[in-house]
Amino acid sequence: MVTGPIIVGTDGSAQSLQAVEWAAREAVLRDSALRIIAVPALPPLMSRHQPEGTPEAVADVVMGSYERALATAAGRAAELEPGLTAEAYLRSGPPAETLTEAAAGGSMLVVGSRGAGSFSALLLGSVSRYVATHAPGPVVVVREETMAVCREIAVGIGDPGQPTSALRFAFEEASLRKAGLLILHAWHWPVPGSGPMGTLTATERAAVHASQMSSDTAIRLSELVASLQDSYPEVQVSSDVVHGHPARMLAEASARADLVVVGRRPTGASESGTRSVVHALLSHAHGPVAVVPGG
Repeated sequence: MVTGPIIVGTDGSAQSLQAVEWAAREAVLRDSALRIIAVPALPPLMSRHQPEGTPEAVADVVMGSYERALATAAGRAAELEPGLTAEAYLRSGPPAETLTEAAAGGSMLVVGSRGAGSFSALLLGSVSRYVATHAPGPVVVVREETMAVCREIAVGIGDPGQPTSALRFAFEEASLRKAGLLILHAWHWPVPGSGPMGTLTATERAAVHASQMSSDTAIRLSELVASLQDSYPEVQVSSDVVHGHPARMLAEASARADLVVVGRRPTGASESGTRSVVHALLSHAHGPVAVVPGG
């Protein structure tokens, strides 16, 4: 199990407070501390130290609002989980990069998907996408559409023959939450139109190819599950092989799952494919999404 505090970013918005609530519950599940961080989005060259004669400078107002946001977030966490150890920190710097750096000291980073107001919403949306694809550890992006408890964790798998950090993380979450685990593998490349199936119609070729893909992949998935099941015997696992875009399939699963888990390649690796899936999923998911580096 990953160790270290659960780190959560806040800006005082309703979405970030939902992220704080999610992070507080996660910290209790993992018997971890909670670290709440706020990073004021100050314009370039602006700091809290303004020239004399400007006591109500914009920087002071912004910093003050984030200090109140930290206090509110800490109060919400204490109200929700009274026995939880929580710390609150005000950091300076570019919000996305600063949160990414802060994530190195924890077991995971939790953020909301949007902020309050049009500018904050745009800012937090860009921050959540940046940290999800650059942070050194798992990042959970919390959405407000559904927070109902469904007792199911869903995870997307690219290569059904290769154990990944995302799959291990999903098993761990299912075990902690006493939930079932749904493993999804989606494929969406075009069906070939030549060879022994060349005389079939496009619909017939698709049906034959889909059947072959599903059968072969199901066998590999069952072998993959067996390699990890011994470590989590209490987790009930189901799997599904579907024809469709991975982001769409996972977004649909998010409507009935407590958490959807997806992997990404380490920063610097060839990750254009996984990054596009992550971005699309974060845009269309109905609930919390965990992005885990390492595939």
